[in-house]
Parts: sequence; structure tokens; C-alpha cells
Amino acid sequence: MTAPVRPLVVLCLWAGALCAAAGGQPNVLLILADDLGYGDVRCYNPESKVPTPNIDRLAAAGLRFTDAHSPATVCTPSRYALMTGQMAFRVPNGGTIFQGAGGPSLIAPGRLTLPAMLRQKGYATAAVGKWHIGLTFRDLAGLPIHRGRLEDVSRIDYSRRIEGGPLDHGFDRFFGTACCPTTDWIYAFIDGDRIPVPPKGPLRRDSLPRHPYANDCRSGFIAPGFDMQELDLQLLEKSREFLAQQARRPARKPFFLYHATQAVHLPSFAGKDFQGKSGAGPHGDFLAEFDHIVGELMRALEQNGLANNTLVLLSSDNGPETTAAIRMRADHGHDGARPWRGVKRDAWEGGHRVPLIVRWPGRVKPGAVSDQLASLTDVIATMAAITGAELPKDSAEDSFSLLPVLAGEATGPIRPYLITQAFGGARTLSLREGRWKYIDHAGSGGNNYERGDVKSYALPEAEPGAPAQLYDLVEDPGEKTNLYAKRPDIAKAMKARLDQSVAAGRSRP
Repeated sequence: MTAPVRPLVVLCLWAGALCAAAGGQPNVLLILADDLGYGDVRCYNPESKVPTPNIDRLAAAGLRFTDAHSPATVCTPSRYALMTGQMAFRVPNGGTIFQGAGGPSLIAPGRLTLPAMLRQKGYATAAVGKWHIGLTFRDLAGLPIHRGRLEDVSRIDYSRRIEGGPLDHGFDRFFGTACCPTTDWIYAFIDGDRIPVPPKGPLRRDSLPRHPYANDCRSGFIAPGFDMQELDLQLLEKSREFLAQQARRPARKPFFLYHATQAVHLPSFAGKDFQGKSGAGPHGDFLAEFDHIVGELMRALEQNGLANNTLVLLSSDNGPETTAAIRMRADHGHDGARPWRGVKRDAWEGGHRVPLIVRWPGRVKPGAVSDQLASLTDVIATMAAITGAELPKDSAEDSFSLLPVLAGEATGPIRPYLITQAFGGARTLSLREGRWKYIDHAGSGGNNYERGDVKSYALPEAEPGAPAQLYDLVEDPGEKTNLYAKRPDIAKAMKARLDQSVAAGRSRP
């Protein structure tokens, strides 16, 4: 008797035939925004005060997920999980947010990454923008520097190779920054695995723009010519150059371009061409600049004849920054987390429910909308299914292929459940299953809603003494009514499922 064909094999064979019919594997452009909230984008929030015509056009040409999530509510662990398909809380220091010269890399040597997998399938791979998964700088004596504070940055020997960066984890080339390029002490570009123009002097904070969204710059060391306001446009130019180079290659092979913007992370330094243009203050201008960048990347694909065979994904590493969300709400009536509760760092939906848009001409139906539960951890398994790559058992432990959703062939949920982590890492986990969401701790898991301006964003707790939280997101999408005490059966079952997944070290079978 012939053995039954496993569904994953069928998907891989289908994807391989589809790509062969198109003349080869699809190119991939992954655009990752920094702190872009669900409510910041018009196609997700019609009440957004900032037009996003280019992102809206991208969604109209492809598939828009309405229940997609960043793996974590802060940048470093989300970016780790995107690159590896493994939740960061499963590895040492997986709740870390690196700063300055912080490291070493969260990605262990030998771990399969998204770019490494695609490179094995013949892809040219490039990363442009913010890395923020940890690096190893060394001092004059050759000793590693793994703390990111000002005194540690001052000891860096810039003549030495930087270890643990994109080139060590599957990318052929990299141009960008170690961490948040306008907040984290090293104000300089990395080209490959070195900083060709090292910082020459201290940052003069009095030389920076002054506005209510510009209070986030740390003292540090800045390289000559490093212009914080024009930084995202410089990164855009590097990605344009890469796309043009790929189009000119005589024996063209597929490419993977990961474009990770500084926008729209505070301090909201929009370029001079965007300042005052949105009508919604400095942060609104920055949102408008990000939308412009998306449009320019799409235009570059068109101009180079690459658009029809390029799969484009757009998402964000977490929800909107607390300060920006609160000020935008107060100053301009714009809620970057709408309609969800919470913001960046929080376990509530506003901290991790993010835009996710996929455009793939001829494969993904234009104007499609999906309510499938999805995570950025799923990108690697999805690309494995599309390209026919193999995922070893000790890789992508929390990644599920969304290819049936992209193909319009999903007949049920892809994921049995979803785990997210808040600012406290392994101490602040949540589990989502269908309509139910279980938060394994009290409070936000991130922001302190008892202090300062953050109080204005707080909601009264329905069960202030409860050790955990349970919400029915169908009846209560705003997470206002904690049902932990009223539905102990569901809370207990979900707690057990979360504990089992933590102990097993994976959620993918």
C-alpha cells in the first residue's frame, strides 16, 4: 500500500510547481517597521490621522492579516524570533533589549536563520537597517564588550571586525546600525562587519531637533556625516542600490532583502522633506515618511522589472511606543494602538497585534483579508514551504507555514495556539487560543500605569487581585473584563498548555 502523502509535502510540491511555472523561486522583500502600531495605518484604522496611501495600496494588491502578532512587545526578542522562528524566551537572555555595544548575539552559532535557509536555496541575501539582535565589539586588548553603556562604547576598537552580526547569520551583505540608530550611544553605520567611518566625538544633544517627541536621544559618540533626520532615506538608497544590482545580474538568482527601518521609533526625526507635512506633528511626519519609504521600495521593484516575481511582506516589531501613542492621542486624536488596549511593552493586544501585509502577484489574491492567527515567527516556515527548504527538527520551533492562507486554501486554523512575550521575557508570557487569551501574570507586563502621563492610558482592573488574566477577545476585544475568576476551567487549561509548551521547548510539532 502506498503511504499517504503528508500535507506539508503536498504544500511544498504545490509551491515548487507554482514557482517553476513562474520561472524560478520568488524574490522576497521583507519590510520591518520599528514601533508601527496597528492603528497607525489607514487600512487597519480608518480613523488614523495620518494618510498611508502606499501601505494601503500594498494591502489592496495583496493579503491583509487582521490577527497577526509580533513575537514580543519589544524589539530585540521580536527580531530574534523573526530571524529564527524560535521564541526568544526559550534562549538565555531572551528578554534582553540590547543597547549600544550590547551582546553577544542572541542567535547561537549554527542555528538556522531565515537568510541562511534562503541562501541554501540559492538566494542572494542582504540586510539594510537596524539589526538589534546583539553584536560583539572588542577593545584595544581584544577583549569582548558586551555591555552597551556609554563607558563601554568608549572602549571599542573600531579597527576590529564586529562579530555575531548579519554576516555571521546568513546575510551576504549588511548596511545599517547595531541598535536603535538614534537612541543607543553608537551613532554610526556598519558596512558588512565593520564601521568604516567610526565615531569621532561626543553627540551634542543641543544640536538635535527640539520637539515633544525628541526626548529619547542618549548621549553617545557620533560619526562624521551621520545625519539622524535623513538616516532612513540613506537606508532607502542602499536598498535601491541592491535591487538595481540584482536586476543587472546576467545570471539572475532570487534575492532576499530585509529592510528594517528606524521609522517610526522615537525620537521621531523625520527627514526635512517630511517635516510639517502630515498635519499631525513630528510623529505624524515620521509615519508619513515610513509610508513614503514603502512606496519608494515598491517603485524600485517596478523600475527594475522585479515586481511581478517578488513576494513583499510588511510588518512591525511591536506596537506603538508609549510616549508617541499618548502624545498623539492627546495632541492629534490619533491612537496608534486602536482599537486595542496597551502599547509597546504590554502583554495586552496593543503591544503585539501588528500590521501584516503580504503581496505576491499572481499567487495572493488582491484585496484579500484573513483573520488567521499569525506570528512573525511564521515567516521562516512559510518561506520553507514556498521554496521547498527543509526545516530540521532543532530549528524554527515556533513557526507554522502560512502558505495555505496565502494560497486561499486554508480550511481551518493553521496554529493551534500562539505564545507572546511581554517586556519581562519568560516571566510575562501569554497564550492565545481561538477567542480566548490567557496572560500568565497580573498587570501589563510592561509599562507602569501608576506613574506620569501613562496613567491617562490606563483602564481600571476588573479583578485587581487576580494572579493572571483571561479575556474573551470576541466579546471583549478591549480586554476590559478579566474572566480569570469566572472561568477557572478555561484559565486552568490554558495555563497547562502554556506550561507544556514552555517545558517542551517548542510549539511546532
